[in-house]
Amino acid sequence: MATPQELVPQTESIAEVYATDDASATTASPEHLKRFNGLVSQFNKVYSHRPDFVARSPGRVNIIGEHIDYNLYDVLPTAVSVDVIIAVKVVPSAGSESTVKIANVVPDKFPSREFTVPKDTDVEIDPKKHEWVNYFKAGLVGALKVLRKGGSFAPASMEVLVDGNVPPGGGISSSAAFVCSSALAVMKANSHDVSKQDLLDLAVVSERAVGVYSGGMDQAASIFSRRGYLLYTQFFPNFSAQHVPIPKASEEITFLMAQSFVTSNKAETAPRHYNLRVAECTLAAVVLAKANGVHLPKDNSSLGYSLRNFHNELMRKEGRLGDPLEYQIDSVIQATLDLLTQEQGYTREEIAQLLSISVPELESTYLSSFPVQAERFLLRQRALHCFKEARRVLDFKACLANHSTLDDKRIHYLGQLLNESQDSCREVYECSAPQVDEICAIARKTGTWGSRLTGAGWGGCTVHMLPQSKVEAVTKALKEGYYLKHFPDISEEKLKEAMVISKPSNGSFMYVSAPLTRILNKPESSTNLSAGLRERRFQRLNFEYNKMMRMDMIRVLYLTCYVVSII
Repeated sequence: MATPQELVPQTESIAEVYATDDASATTASPEHLKRFNGLVSQFNKVYSHRPDFVARSPGRVNIIGEHIDYNLYDVLPTAVSVDVIIAVKVVPSAGSESTVKIANVVPDKFPSREFTVPKDTDVEIDPKKHEWVNYFKAGLVGALKVLRKGGSFAPASMEVLVDGNVPPGGGISSSAAFVCSSALAVMKANSHDVSKQDLLDLAVVSERAVGVYSGGMDQAASIFSRRGYLLYTQFFPNFSAQHVPIPKASEEITFLMAQSFVTSNKAETAPRHYNLRVAECTLAAVVLAKANGVHLPKDNSSLGYSLRNFHNELMRKEGRLGDPLEYQIDSVIQATLDLLTQEQGYTREEIAQLLSISVPELESTYLSSFPVQAERFLLRQRALHCFKEARRVLDFKACLANHSTLDDKRIHYLGQLLNESQDSCREVYECSAPQVDEICAIARKTGTWGSRLTGAGWGGCTVHMLPQSKVEAVTKALKEGYYLKHFPDISEEKLKEAMVISKPSNGSFMYVSAPLTRILNKPESSTNLSAGLRERRFQRLNFEYNKMMRMDMIRVLYLTCYVVSII
């Protein structure tokens, strides 16, 4: 079980950050060393000195459990190796207000900005202006709310350089990686060590500042993940996370992520896509509660009323809270089939009538937190997807947790669950895209056990579970059957970005070193920096001792030669 109050780890070795197994925890890859050293070097060029530290949070891939986190149902994500790293230097403030200077390693695409941070009020963010720096501001705003709870507080001035290799709009949560890393950087710059739970809480709220009402799964995976494990993430009644190992299998299991290159900018498309689904699920929850005669208390979901909450209150009314969760979900699926009968959806007027309220009251209570564009709300379909997807998550986790090894039958069962998830996303929740469907079809035909979209959908990324022996065949088929077909001029660099072999990876880290001039390759303790400092002092003393011994040997050799010459 993950410990919520555990602090975000600090380390002096990027090998530890990017390790996917015990062997890779000892030596960082040349690629990671080059990237980190490049960040430090460019920081020095931009600001004429070195950074104090680097904050890091990764993207994530959701293996199964799509669009149910904001309904407070359990999900099974994990972090991936691509991430957002932010180098920071704390500098003296010139006046009463602090200043943030922020730059990007790709300045032509993401221009530098400078803004002030008021002592007692929030930094303004206009979600209608889709500037890259808004995601840093979002993390800043969330962090400042925590930092100001202690009373009088003066924010630190910062110089910041950002490097992110999580594809924007690619379905592996570039926004959550950016916001989590930004919030972590601000907390550290203000000399505040932050727990994983506190970072999660402030990051979820922070991302809403840029117009995205996510449920917390993206941020939880980015922060809590551990190499070699999936993260069984629960949101009801409170957040908890459990690391679930992947058992040894008859064939080595590999996860492949493949981008569709259909960009889904959640902040821009939210009114008719992502946020509309949040609203539809909320309305389904309150309508089902009303129809079943149960009181629905407010919860901590995006709009305060979730399908998981309805599920719980219905089971409470029926005296079945002690039943296995799988049986409970089967019951709410049947209740949905019986009560939400309109396949064509419901108008505002029809929903208001079902709830015995007026249309203005409906809109002010459930549709005023963010813009929503819809004439009809497909309550039946959205609720059925969520309940059935929640059941698939439980079945997937049980198959992993209840067996020490996975034979062919169990592996194919896991793949079947992934395929069913994709079918539901396409046909019931309507969050897929033709390009995503095409990628999944090619991959399945070539040898994956299961293929599905991952992330918000409407384009973005796909995830595939496949044997290691099929990786070459599947990537070749996707290259020829999708990428070269739709993007004939695609570069090798872009192809490399398009398809990534993913192993479950570590979550957020803070890279620190004094001075931060060169990225270390040798891992030191991430939980006890003093041990790392002692090790460096020992190495330095050992170096000086060896140097002294070498000098003594030189003197002896010189004296010997001198004596010989005299003789």
